[in-house]
Amino acid sequence: MNLANRITIARIFLIPVVLLFLLVRFDFGYFKIGGHTTTVSEIVAALIFIIAAATDGLDGYIARKRKMVTNFGKFLDPLADKLLVTAALVSLVEMGRIGAVETIIIIFREFVISGLRTIAASEGIILAASKLGKLKTTLQIIAISALILNNFPFSYIDFPFAQIMVFAAVVVTIWSGVDYLRKNKHVIYSGRI
Repeated sequence: MNLANRITIARIFLIPVVLLFLLVRFDFGYFKIGGHTTTVSEIVAALIFIIAAATDGLDGYIARKRKMVTNFGKFLDPLADKLLVTAALVSLVEMGRIGAVETIIIIFREFVISGLRTIAASEGIILAASKLGKLKTTLQIIAISALILNNFPFSYIDFPFAQIMVFAAVVVTIWSGVDYLRKNKHVIYSGRI
């Protein structure tokens, strides 16, 4: 159990904390700007979500820099990312802040590509992440954070930042998934997986 893996495990343990502040109505107060209300709990949930999401880059950097890359880490790191994004999105559907269709598209892509990578890895084939995949992850994190914050701080100018970011995240999610499958079709059709 090295430092990088401990950071990944910490990310998983932060998920219920995000959900606690997001779904339980603590009476810490709220901010009302324009037609949107954001509670202090939601701000705390967004901050914890952002910290948890940021640990993804940190654990990968530490693992590579200190030569701590392990099979456990290779398995757990993407799983932690999917759990964080999925838990946040499902909670936001429950809150009525994102549609089920957008959520299903994002989750479907995540599990199809993760499944392909896992099967390929079991055969000793490494399918590297792409720049589009990293852009997709960044857009998803921004979109989810904006949805948790209920468009704060843009609500005072009635700018639908969260909705624009969700649209961008869904478009890039689809694009990156298709691109990933296209670039790795030789592996899919090789009969090795």
